[in-house]
Amino acid sequence: MQTITVNASTPYPVHIGPGLLERAGELIAGVTGSRTCAVITDTTVEKLYAAAVCRSLQEAGFRVCLHAFPAGEQSKNLGTFGGMLEFLAENKLTRSDFVVALGGGVTGDMAGFAAAAYQRGIDYIQMPTTFLAASDSSVGGKTAIDLAAGKNLAGAFHQPKMVICDTDTFRTLPPDAFADGMAETLKHGLIADRDFYRFLMTGDVRGSMDEVVRRNVEIKAAVVGEDEREHGKRKLLNFGHTLGHAIEKCSGYTVAHGYAVATGMVLASRAAERLGYSPAGMLEAVRAACRRFDLPTECPYTAPELYAAATGDKKRDGGSIDVVVLKEVGRAETVRLDLEGLRRFTEAAL
Repeated sequence: MQTITVNASTPYPVHIGPGLLERAGELIAGVTGSRTCAVITDTTVEKLYAAAVCRSLQEAGFRVCLHAFPAGEQSKNLGTFGGMLEFLAENKLTRSDFVVALGGGVTGDMAGFAAAAYQRGIDYIQMPTTFLAASDSSVGGKTAIDLAAGKNLAGAFHQPKMVICDTDTFRTLPPDAFADGMAETLKHGLIADRDFYRFLMTGDVRGSMDEVVRRNVEIKAAVVGEDEREHGKRKLLNFGHTLGHAIEKCSGYTVAHGYAVATGMVLASRAAERLGYSPAGMLEAVRAACRRFDLPTECPYTAPELYAAATGDKKRDGGSIDVVVLKEVGRAETVRLDLEGLRRFTEAAL
């Protein structure tokens, strides 16, 4: 097991390694004095891992209740969120109790938000079971649900008490879920670590999953430790996300997050080169990385469709929005655009 500390306002450990589901109770008992918890998961992960996690918690002396919601991004809404809160109340969880978010990014975002809102905030543990969630969304304390107007428009910054990443869970993921996680992994290399990008382009990624997740977490932890609430440097983690989220919204959330982000990085890089924000070669670096991992590089939507969706992005600040552009592989910057600038950027992206 490898452990990385995230130095947020309240520091917490991220444990990475095989076989950690069975050790969940032991690990969690070391950071809480509570004896009651709610495990929140989706119906897919419930069948695979809920029994093992609940058993581990019970053996460590916890009283456990389990709530499963229908799997899929389409469940990331107010109705499902409300059901989580009602479940916590029905099972009489108190402010000293905690939530375990067991699953992928949708589960982590929603269960974390439920923990942030219930009784004005209770503790929660992130237990990501997908490569994407382990490499990105489980770390950093962003929690949210989608609204009809856009992705992640209601949420809270609420840091977990601990993250437990059992890399054995990746064995049950289909190839498209691996590619989904690679999008955020490539993003980290592109914006922050040229050597990591080179390894991803030439090395045995599947055979080095513990190390790949560790490096992802290190990169994100360093950014979160410096800018927990996304006022500055943390915005760089949004590379590809403004147009990526627009693609997700245009698709009715049928396009997976990683696939949308991959396309968003390609689009942002094309626009940045055409408008002079990035040097020549950045588009090809992004496109080659996406192709290596079977990620999409073309967008099926028009510039007006993407622009309309992007103007509802949560990162918009009044009449402007920051987009992330590459200055070189391993270094990125933000560019502030007004809405007309965003329109031109979107048109240049296509």
